[in-house]
Amino acid sequence: MDFICEPYCQCCGKPFEFDPGADVVCGACLRRQPIFERARSAVVYNDNSKRFILAFKHGDRMDMVPTMAIWLEQVGGELIEAADVIAPVPLHWTRYLARRFNQSAELARRISAENATLFAPDLLTRRKRTASQAGLNAKQRAKNVRGAFTVKPNWIDKVSGKRVLLIDDVLTTGATLNACAGILLWAGASGVDVLTVARVVRVERE
Repeated sequence: MDFICEPYCQCCGKPFEFDPGADVVCGACLRRQPIFERARSAVVYNDNSKRFILAFKHGDRMDMVPTMAIWLEQVGGELIEAADVIAPVPLHWTRYLARRFNQSAELARRISAENATLFAPDLLTRRKRTASQAGLNAKQRAKNVRGAFTVKPNWIDKVSGKRVLLIDDVLTTGATLNACAGILLWAGASGVDVLTVARVVRVERE
């Protein structure tokens, strides 16, 4: 595994090849700031981590939860400490039935329990089944998840004025996490941070 450690973008958590100094933001975030405030990821998404994550998602490897939770706590300790509510990125109900569990929810559950933070497994609902994000570019991904999420009415009062930490498995372009963060801020959350097991690292063009 290629574990991510500083230096990295203070906004999206993308690792830098060299240390540019304190509190530096990457070019992509300067061009278009994400809706979420901060994102941190434990490992680079590559062939090794991909096999690990796919085994977790599709192979019922619940024994991986403790290890992944430790990774997330190591890289995202500051975000966890600041969170009032921890919630997973939701699956559409049809995918939940097929998979039988939400891998992001299991990670969020573990981290919430170990840090005595409010766990909100159904804070967000995926109200439409979107096409797979695989193979889509950034604009296509954003369009694909537009309007896909909503906040459960019974959580609106509880999330108002609170900082939410979203848990997911992989950050690619951030389209899904931006969509979730946007609806949470609309519902009154004071801020949204993101914690993922892995993230895609693309080389920026000059």
